[in-house]
Amino acid sequence: MNQPEYINETNQPEEKPIRLSPSFLEWVEAMVSALVVVVLIFTFFLHTNTVMGRSMLPTLVENDQLLVSRLFYKPEQGDIVIISKSSFREYPIVKRIIAVAGQTVDIDEVTGEVTVDGKVLDEPYLNPGITQVKNMEFPATVPDGCVFVMGDNRMESDDSRNTQLGFVEEGYIQGKVLFRYRPLSRFGLVE
Repeated sequence: MNQPEYINETNQPEEKPIRLSPSFLEWVEAMVSALVVVVLIFTFFLHTNTVMGRSMLPTLVENDQLLVSRLFYKPEQGDIVIISKSSFREYPIVKRIIAVAGQTVDIDEVTGEVTVDGKVLDEPYLNPGITQVKNMEFPATVPDGCVFVMGDNRMESDDSRNTQLGFVEEGYIQGKVLFRYRPLSRFGLVE
């Protein structure tokens, strides 16, 4: 059965208004809400970073893509962090925290062993080789508000052993590396 046409004052058939289904509107609203949440999370809590260089081998390799947490971060020994200090490098660097404020770092020039507060660090993540002293004098006590960092690839890492970087003020730390999301073959937590 045909529906009657509605006639307006000009004797023209009136077009029926297009109505969006409530489920479509709910879907659009959910997508917009999700997008806003993602933008807020990546603005205030998380960010991404790409590894540049070989200083964190074998833990991280060049072009690994990382998810970094910046939410309420308090530096701890052993954390892998992103540091942005433009007077040292034009791009952010990735390093491991060896010591925090008040701790004393020493490097044995013969064996290359790193000690913190007199205890030799257990560093199973290192490539074989000797940790060189570079140009910082040891033992060295980390000042308040700073950390001492080194790359896992000690032979090729410019880090706190180099006085050009030296002790890193906590304000230069962008956040703690949580996990690697690319390449997918290496996806997972970073420790």
